[in-house]
Amino acid sequence: MAECGVCFRHCKIEEGRLGFCGGRTAKNGRTEAFNYGRITSAALDPIEKKPLMRFFPGTMIFSVGSFGCNLRCPFCQNSDISWSERAKKLAETAETASPEQLVDVALSLRPRGNIGIAFTYNEPLIGYEFVTDTAKLAKEKGLKTAMVTNGCATLSVLEELSPYIDAMNIDLKGFTDRYYKEVLGGDRRMVMEFIEHAVRTCHVELTTLIVPGENDSEEEMRALSGWVSGLKNPDGESVPLHVSRFFPRFRMTAREATSIRTVYRLADIAKESLKYVYTGNC
Repeated sequence: MAECGVCFRHCKIEEGRLGFCGGRTAKNGRTEAFNYGRITSAALDPIEKKPLMRFFPGTMIFSVGSFGCNLRCPFCQNSDISWSERAKKLAETAETASPEQLVDVALSLRPRGNIGIAFTYNEPLIGYEFVTDTAKLAKEKGLKTAMVTNGCATLSVLEELSPYIDAMNIDLKGFTDRYYKEVLGGDRRMVMEFIEHAVRTCHVELTTLIVPGENDSEEEMRALSGWVSGLKNPDGESVPLHVSRFFPRFRMTAREATSIRTVYRLADIAKESLKYVYTGNC
C-alpha cells in the first residue's frame, strides 16, 4: 500500500491498482504515473484555444493529453479520457510516446507556426513526471511549454514542474467550497494556493465556466474577481480571467446553456476589478 501525494485525496493505493484519478498506480511501495507517455489526444492548436490570450498570441502550440483526472465535473467535455473507470481500457489503446519523440514532433511543426508543447485535454498534474521530463527537454530545445490544468495539486508537484513551464491556464471553477466539494469533487483552497504560487513562476491565465444555478451569481463573481485582482504575473501584469459559457454536457444535459447575457454581465462585473477579462463560448 502506497500513499499518493499529488492532491488532497491522498489515495492509499494497493500494489498494481489505480488511484481515484485513474492515472496513478503503486509499484514497489511507491506511487508513479500509470499514464506515463500514454497519449490519447494530440493536435496543433491556436494558442488562444487553451485559452491563453496574452502568451504569444497568434501562434500555434502542439497540444497533447493522456487520460485520468482527480476531479469529477459532471459537465466534463473530455469524459471519455478523464474519468478513471475507462483508464485501463485507454491504457491498452493509447499511443506510447517518449519525451524525446514528443519534442521531435513539436520541432517538426515549427514551420506551421508551432512554438512549443501544451499539456492538456485530461488533467496533466496527475502525470506530472511525464510533463516534467518532456517540458525540461522541450525548453532545452528552445520550445515554449504550457499546461491547462484544474490546479488541484500539492505545492510539491508545482515545485517539480515550475522550472520548466512557461504558461498555465488554470481553472478557477467557482468561488464557494460547496460547489467545489459537492459538484466537482475538488478542493477550492488547494486550487487557490496552487494559483497563488504559480503566478510567481510563470504566466498564468484563469478560466471560470459559468454554470446556471451553480456559480452564476453576481456576488460570487465579485468575490472571485476581487481575489484574482490581488494576483500579478511575473511581468507585473494582472492575471487575465476567462469567463466562459456552459453548454449541456455529459451528466449535466438537463441544464440549459448559460445565457449569453449572463456571461457578458458577469464579465462586466469582473472588469470592475480586473484589467484583462475575456468571454468564451459565446
